[in-house]
Amino acid sequence: MYDQFIVPVDMSDRNSSAIDTAWELARLTGGRVTLLHVVETLDLPYDEVADFYARLEAAAAEKLEKVLERIQDADVEFERRIVFGDPAAEIVEFAEQSPNSLIVLRSHRVDPSAPTHGWATLSYKLAILATSPILLVKGGAPE
Repeated sequence: MYDQFIVPVDMSDRNSSAIDTAWELARLTGGRVTLLHVVETLDLPYDEVADFYARLEAAAAEKLEKVLERIQDADVEFERRIVFGDPAAEIVEFAEQSPNSLIVLRSHRVDPSAPTHGWATLSYKLAILATSPILLVKGGAPE
């Protein structure tokens, strides 16, 4: 069984169903949940954007702390991680370094009249690239 549930989170509030699912799985299995936020980097010299990245990291840390306050539970261990780079590549790498992990993320509903819409989404990229198991939590209106 899995002992780590990795939940990629962005700065929106759309991640709650994936977070709740990971929390429940961790509670049932004695696992832990990692909220993973990736600050997407730009192809620019670091010294030109260092302050920008610092602000993004601080905003992400604040957002993750608010999420953790909402879901704190003595029965489930949570951690927050912030990394920099390409979101899909960083999530895949993080999961590969975490044995017995399951990636849990929200995925948009697919509009049957346009099934190829959304192939560039993070959930699609991870489903193709990740070597770790993935649980897609469907929710919300078609995007």
